[in-house]
Amino acid sequence: LLAGASVATTALTLITAGTAQEYGTNLGLMVFVKFVQGAVTALIPPGLNSITQGIVGGDGMTRQVSDNEMRNHFGTAIIVLTGSLTAFFMYPDIGLLFVVSPIACAGVLIFLSRIKPEDIDHDAARGLTAEYNLTGEDGTASLGDIVKDIDNDDSDKRAVSALSLLSDRTLLTFTIIVFLFHTSNGTVLPLVMQTLAIGEGRLGILMSGLCIIVAQVFMVGSAKICGDYSGLYGRKTLFLVGLFSVPLRCLILVFLTAIKNGMDETSMFLQVVILSTQILDGVGAGIFGTMYILVTSDVSAGTGRFSLTLGVTTAAMSIGGTVSGYLGQALAQDLG
Repeated sequence: LLAGASVATTALTLITAGTAQEYGTNLGLMVFVKFVQGAVTALIPPGLNSITQGIVGGDGMTRQVSDNEMRNHFGTAIIVLTGSLTAFFMYPDIGLLFVVSPIACAGVLIFLSRIKPEDIDHDAARGLTAEYNLTGEDGTASLGDIVKDIDNDDSDKRAVSALSLLSDRTLLTFTIIVFLFHTSNGTVLPLVMQTLAIGEGRLGILMSGLCIIVAQVFMVGSAKICGDYSGLYGRKTLFLVGLFSVPLRCLILVFLTAIKNGMDETSMFLQVVILSTQILDGVGAGIFGTMYILVTSDVSAGTGRFSLTLGVTTAAMSIGGTVSGYLGQALAQDLG
């Protein structure tokens, strides 16, 4: 499933590159392709993290998810840097940069093939342990009150029903938090990239790439901190740091863009200062990207529904990003 999703999203990226037309004359086709690509890409986080949990178990998830996210962000930074430099030196003929996508996909397939089926504990991958009770003292579903029968090794292992899982208040609350975070944060990066890129030619392309690179580099550090300190200070403390970085970043950007709009020509110094706000994106999204996986693993522990739970939270993340993109771009167009 993970390999198929990787190949499909790569193919859809190449289709986008090969069929996109100037001035958006085939915008409908592009929207449809990206819609399908989004649906396919959504399969990757549950698949990847289920394999991870199946290999290291629940106890090893904090350290391994942190390590996975560090490598993810570092790899993204390298790929974007490669693409940005390619586009900068080949501008305006930038079609070659899309070759990065199939190269990265080949790497995914090679390393997936090195994972042996016997290396994965499928019960651990699902977050399934043993017998449990999904009913709290007040008679309502509460994943936090799961009781595991660790003394009965012969007990049947059964997953909770999807309805019981989806009615859990803790999961519902966390899902809303995930949605709201990405609704507030999703559109900020595209707007920053547009602010730095419009009217700047090849330099604009490079600055757009640097927006991603700066954030991804700091996300490596954020993921490391989550792995080292979430067990010490708790998930909530680090999560709050990530959440509060978003309004702080937006407040700074409001001030900087007001200065930029009042200038006839934007100085390089101001562009660099605007670019530096991506450090806060590295803090916020970096912490969030690691912690939402770990909290989802905590919430679903013992239910046998880790993949479903992560699918729910990932869907909330994607929907929030979609709503954010539309609202942010609409407000920017209408209000400036």
